[in-house]
Amino acid sequence: MSAGSLLVDNIGELVTNDPGRGEGGPLGIRRRVAVLVEDGEVAWIGPAVDAPAADRRVDAGGAAVLPGFVDSHAHLVFAGDRATEFAARMAGRPYTGGGIRTTVGATRAASDGELRATVRRLHAEASRQGTTTIEIKSGYGLTVADEARSLRIAAEVTAETTFLGAHVVPAEYADRPDEYVGLVCGPMLAAAAPHARWIDVFCERGAFDADHARAILTCGQAVGLGVRVHANQLSPGPGVRLGVELGAASVDHCTHLADADVDALAGAETVATLLPGAEFSTRSPYPDARRLLDAGVTVALATDCNPGSSYTSSMPFCVALAVREMRMTPAEAVWAATAGGARALRRDDIGVLRPGARADLIILDAPSHLHLAYRPGVPLIRRVLHNGVPR
Repeated sequence: MSAGSLLVDNIGELVTNDPGRGEGGPLGIRRRVAVLVEDGEVAWIGPAVDAPAADRRVDAGGAAVLPGFVDSHAHLVFAGDRATEFAARMAGRPYTGGGIRTTVGATRAASDGELRATVRRLHAEASRQGTTTIEIKSGYGLTVADEARSLRIAAEVTAETTFLGAHVVPAEYADRPDEYVGLVCGPMLAAAAPHARWIDVFCERGAFDADHARAILTCGQAVGLGVRVHANQLSPGPGVRLGVELGAASVDHCTHLADADVDALAGAETVATLLPGAEFSTRSPYPDARRLLDAGVTVALATDCNPGSSYTSSMPFCVALAVREMRMTPAEAVWAATAGGARALRRDDIGVLRPGARADLIILDAPSHLHLAYRPGVPLIRRVLHNGVPR
């Protein structure tokens, strides 16, 4: 965090995500304004002609400025890649989630330095594309020591760390799933919890059923971890409703939803986090975001960056996919990738630009937020400020 003040001036369009401060509905758009940053926070927003003096100035050049993207679902601690698996899917092989165990083997064999280098490379890659807050899960170690070290390494770059010891049942416990659940709830959770804010379970066929998921999540809650759930990705199932029942901050994927799932989400504070990169990479049906939004469900977008089913760190790419494939408007997708992600992390200091919020801003190489979907694949992030510090 830098000392002194910084003025971001000559902003053509400012997305605040504060509807009481501007036009455009939830985006709260203001035009021809400036933003004053002090001590890493937004201190003032107002007409550019009234901008106060500051120690330094960044000229936005009439471009659009947005809150930094909040990527609330990512798996960056791993070794190896699964490009061959991707090629097989593109040739017609269906995705089943079984490749996770391949990454588990590579991750266990990797050194701390190798894992740290991958995390930092992908974190920097995401930052260049406008992500200023990222959640990182464990889940490719699946031993007490490997899950704890994954979280320690993740915590070097983010405070939003998630214990995902219940990603899949590892091969050595294939015939003893109850015993593995006991390990996750006992020694593994004890080793992981000091380095985690959240606990997550892949509640899905081939992974963990509702009873196992409930046991693991309630054990995590008992030691103070917040709840997240991988839910309803590959087939209909109990994950979404279990997450709502347990007060989860977010249920993620939400590809196959029954009416009861949508109704449960509509009556809860739990966010539905959609991960279109996974559907793109697996040639699976996309979630119906329109159905969720029309029911009043809070929707977030995230990358699901991982080596198997969604090897992208690009939130702009996910915004474009959400608009093209999931029937979201550009405004809805931008809100979901910023304020929606913040809600999925139960944060009110990010994903929004207002006095007192963290000064995480992105300056586009474009006049409007619309260009994020209008110009897919184009590197539109001109500059990123994190805690008021230009990167």
